[in-house]
Amino acid sequence: MGRYRPPRRLRRGHGWLKLLLALPLLLVLGLLGAGYALWRTVPPDDQLAAIPGLSAPVEVTLDSHGVPRIRAATLRDAYAAMGWLHARDRMFQMELMRRGAAGRLAEIAGPALVRNDRFVRTLGLARRAESDLAALDDETRAVLSAYAAGVNAWIEARGRFAAPEFLLLGKPEPWLPEHSLLWGKVMGLWLSGNWRDEVERARLATTLPADRIAELWPAETSPGRPDWPFPGPPPLPPAPAPPPEAAPTAAPEPPPGATTPGATPNLRQGALPAGQLSRLAALIPRFPEPFTLPPTASNSWAVGGARSASGRPLLANDPHLGFQAPILWYLARIDLPGGRMLAGATSPGVPFIVIGRNESLAWGFTNNGADVQDLFVERPVGADRYETPGGPQPFQVTEERILVRGAEAVELRVRETRHGPVISDLDDLPGGRILALAAANLAAEDTAAGGLLALNRAHSLAEARAAAAGITSPVQNMVAADASGGIGLYTTGRVPLRRAGDGSLPAPGHDGSHDWTGWAAPEALPATENPDSQVIANGNNRTAPPDFPVFMGRDWFGEWRFHRIGERLGRDGRLDAAAMAALQMDSTSLLAREALAEGGLLRRMPRPPGAVAVALDLLLAWDGDMAAPLPQPLIFNAWLRRFERLALAGGGTEATTSEPHEFAESLMRRPELAARWCRGDCAALAGQALAAAVAELQDQLGRDPAGWRWSAVHLARFEHPLLRGIPLLGRLARLEAATAGDGQTVNRGGLRGGEGLAGFQHVHGAGLRLVADLADTEATLAIIATGQSGNPLSRHWGDLLLPWRDGEPLRLTREPDAVAGRLRLSP
Repeated sequence: MGRYRPPRRLRRGHGWLKLLLALPLLLVLGLLGAGYALWRTVPPDDQLAAIPGLSAPVEVTLDSHGVPRIRAATLRDAYAAMGWLHARDRMFQMELMRRGAAGRLAEIAGPALVRNDRFVRTLGLARRAESDLAALDDETRAVLSAYAAGVNAWIEARGRFAAPEFLLLGKPEPWLPEHSLLWGKVMGLWLSGNWRDEVERARLATTLPADRIAELWPAETSPGRPDWPFPGPPPLPPAPAPPPEAAPTAAPEPPPGATTPGATPNLRQGALPAGQLSRLAALIPRFPEPFTLPPTASNSWAVGGARSASGRPLLANDPHLGFQAPILWYLARIDLPGGRMLAGATSPGVPFIVIGRNESLAWGFTNNGADVQDLFVERPVGADRYETPGGPQPFQVTEERILVRGAEAVELRVRETRHGPVISDLDDLPGGRILALAAANLAAEDTAAGGLLALNRAHSLAEARAAAAGITSPVQNMVAADASGGIGLYTTGRVPLRRAGDGSLPAPGHDGSHDWTGWAAPEALPATENPDSQVIANGNNRTAPPDFPVFMGRDWFGEWRFHRIGERLGRDGRLDAAAMAALQMDSTSLLAREALAEGGLLRRMPRPPGAVAVALDLLLAWDGDMAAPLPQPLIFNAWLRRFERLALAGGGTEATTSEPHEFAESLMRRPELAARWCRGDCAALAGQALAAAVAELQDQLGRDPAGWRWSAVHLARFEHPLLRGIPLLGRLARLEAATAGDGQTVNRGGLRGGEGLAGFQHVHGAGLRLVADLADTEATLAIIATGQSGNPLSRHWGDLLLPWRDGEPLRLTREPDAVAGRLRLSP
């Protein structure tokens, strides 16, 4: 009797049943595998590793926040270890930096980032970095190679487990020395010049008279001194005379060779159409879009030994850049034989201590604001050439191919003139005039890396001054202090000498009348040493007087932070490191105080009814402190936003920027502008603005202004640059904290801008705060805004957020208070 066999149909169903029963097991196994892969991307706290090229083993101790203390035999070995540590903790951040600067983001993110790639490919940042590497001295190239060896040692050891993002992207490409130069190219691009404003001014020139355009960018008239006498800052300058009602007649173009900074070209002849200018402005990335920086950045000050509790200088610096997770900065300390040391903030991708100190010198940076970017209107001759003083010349042409994830590659033809890349090609418009960009940070033989290396090794003000001369980009104010008692401020970067013009508008390129004729000598740039006041400070304010021999630019940022720093330093007596760190957390707005002062705009307003009166009474009883638990910071910033927009509309234009607020302050201080911008009465317009602001906030936050809180909307948000667009993962990786301050306070709380409550989000500020006491190598205080790790699964992803919010810096001592890990790197 044969064995029973079920029908074929039943046997087939039994197979499907097995598969269905196995699916949960397969799902569990899949989740376990994914979890294991993610777990493997978190680096261990104790590890042995090899870096080819080390002269001796390097010991690294990690503190409880993951901040490394590096002990190395040579500085070059320490920089190699820094490469390994940066890759260990921030490899994907480094990958985004080099891809963003090379125009390769669309390869991993798809069509949404083609615009960014086209923009940086047009500027040619990667090509220029490669050529700059050859111009560096042998020692700097050797340091960059050592750093690259450290990065590549991590990549080779970990492969696609180098960071969680690479589980999908695959093993990172090897790091090359020129990739470290891309960081400086990006910083130089966004922290220099006014070419975006030039496009905006040229567009407005088609509809507004010249005097009204000038009022949108008020000329700063401060004395331009970083060492004003104490106990307080200098008085505000008198209001300038009212401008003429009619636009002035354009002066004739000067002949080549004339030097007339301040003269502007006549754009009525040969300029691009307003429509093309509008489209071009829309194509230029603008903060707070991803991979961009804000227009103003940083506070720094130093006090001499006579004003220091320790008897030696103190230095403080807090750079203000856009927020992201992880933050741009990475803390570290290096100790070398013979008592030599370095401590402070590095930036992943770069080996050097960018802001910090060694045993004898401390340094910090703020953005200078000099105009080192100009647009030139070129005249094409046929399809392949353009007009020059010496006759038609061919464009320099580079063919670029942008790979795009999930889409066809984009072919790009990049043209350059003798002035620089043709940015109007971004608009894809045929024929007509074209715009080329001349930019100091795009010029050949950028030696900024060598200058930073020299600064890391400097031990005196004289050596710091020499290092500053080698930092060719960007143009920054470098504040320095040495252990012998000296303090100084020096200008870094190359400042162009213009044949004519003030760089405020696109200039004619065909005749050479507005060409750059060279660079100002480093010793001719603004600098000061050892002032009698024993104090040097900068908050992005002007550092040179208007009649300074080298023309630095037309437009300067408001001086509210600068004056507040002076006010605090003037009253606080002898200072120690803790007092300097406390000043970095100051959230009082002098712009708000100006509006609230006797005779100020808010006090001249007509008395409003209802809830608007409640809001006004809250403001009038307020001292201008942008503290997180208060309603007044929200009411004030909502009012200021409305007031500016109403004024701009009354003047026949639209809002150009949301921050900073030099235009609004100009309206507060200059009654003669009321007729053109405030329909004759700025106080009445201010009342309308407050009523509109209160109505808007009531719709979103409730009827009672006393119940509103700045902390409800002024949230510092740190998001992963790519995960932010994925709903669940973006939320899980987000770091957020309610903060004090706004765009005009020392504790910088820069706003996103735009409509609604989202416009009050805190998107840029002091991602790093550092204080150094030159009396003690152990007295270095520092904090960053997120954490040391770029891996969202690490405990160091966001463990510094609350100490940063609360102003509780770490102490970068030789020996950490608690040892959380030990790493040994061998040759």
